Amino acid sequence: MKKSTWIIIGIAGGLIVIASAFSAGAIVGNILLPKPDTSWFSKPTQILPSQGAEGTPAADPSATISTEELFIPFWETWEIIHDQYVDQPVDNTTLMRGAITGMLDSLGDQHTSYMNPDEFMQANIPMDGEYEGIGAWVDTTSEYLTIISPMPNSPAEEAGLIPGDQVIMIDGEDMTGIDGSLVIRKVLGPAGSKVVLTISREGEPEPFDVTIIREKIIIPSVESKMLEENIGYVQIITFGGDTISELRENLEEILEQNPIGLIVDLRNNGGGYLQTAVEVGSEFIAEGAILYEDYGTEDEMVEFLAHKGGIATEIPLVLLVNEGSASASEIVAGAIQDHQRGPLVGATTFGKGSVQNWIELRNEQGAVRVTIARWLTPDKRQIHETGLTPKFLVELTEEDYLAELDPQLDKAIEIMLEITK
Repeated sequence: MKKSTWIIIGIAGGLIVIASAFSAGAIVGNILLPKPDTSWFSKPTQILPSQGAEGTPAADPSATISTEELFIPFWETWEIIHDQYVDQPVDNTTLMRGAITGMLDSLGDQHTSYMNPDEFMQANIPMDGEYEGIGAWVDTTSEYLTIISPMPNSPAEEAGLIPGDQVIMIDGEDMTGIDGSLVIRKVLGPAGSKVVLTISREGEPEPFDVTIIREKIIIPSVESKMLEENIGYVQIITFGGDTISELRENLEEILEQNPIGLIVDLRNNGGGYLQTAVEVGSEFIAEGAILYEDYGTEDEMVEFLAHKGGIATEIPLVLLVNEGSASASEIVAGAIQDHQRGPLVGATTFGKGSVQNWIELRNEQGAVRVTIARWLTPDKRQIHETGLTPKFLVELTEEDYLAELDPQLDKAIEIMLEITK
């Protein structure tokens, strides 16, 4: 599935992404390149003024400078690199991508960034539904590549990896100081191949090795089953392009069995598409707002209303969330919480409340991810960097996980039985 523009509520912390800051590009000779023709962007800039200390616009000396003049230092630097840098030839594609990365990094927003073509392709893996590797949601922003959650029935789960595990070595190679987005390249690989991960785990005195045979990982969006006491259970794993059709199919199968209520599990769901979040929320909320998008001023706030025709808008709900529930998951959880459709059970959510526009660049040069807005719950609550606090806080410990216990689900069942007496 290829789109030129994606509106995504980020797969925060758990996006499986391959990154390579030095991916292949055009190799140039060690000659001094002429300054490229910049006439196409020499019109006067329209630079928005920055805010002063008291909220008033600060003076911007570049506000009246043409773009051509503004870029003189850039092209001077470009020529100095080609003329004087010790290791020639330099790679123009790498320089170009580095410039884009630096420009976006200067905004100070962790969710606004550049993805080279390789990163952009891999960023779509969780949405497209399959890839080859170990099957784990990971955090690439920590000191070491960190497991957020192994996927159900994956090689990572079978090998005993648990949330919080840090990958400090791969096949005997030390990963200290290596960016997590580069480390993930070494974790992914052809189905049937072996990878040895050296794991640092809290509570363990020494690191230990885990040997995993990679597989083709199929990522379903939704899974469901009937629990004891005639309670339906639906787990939404991601918010991808096929999620709503899979959710509908699973809900129809569950509802045909006349459950007394429905437990919806959004734990370790890192998010996905904004539109999918609205569609999923609409299956449980009959009318009213699912979320608001705030573009910074009151007259630029957009309301997203529930779609008509949801098939689970009356059945009692209990929603499971945890610290791995982010972004699109939090949209649905916040809407259910504000509409009082059902209590939240588990741990405080991740706190990702911004909206990104993924714009694919021409000629397959990657994509730019830009934060365009922040989203608010139906009651216009801001959850960015704070998350949603469940009504019933229940801890799931490492000991619980290893013993295959789930006190959060047990509590959700207990609550469902109470509210359906």
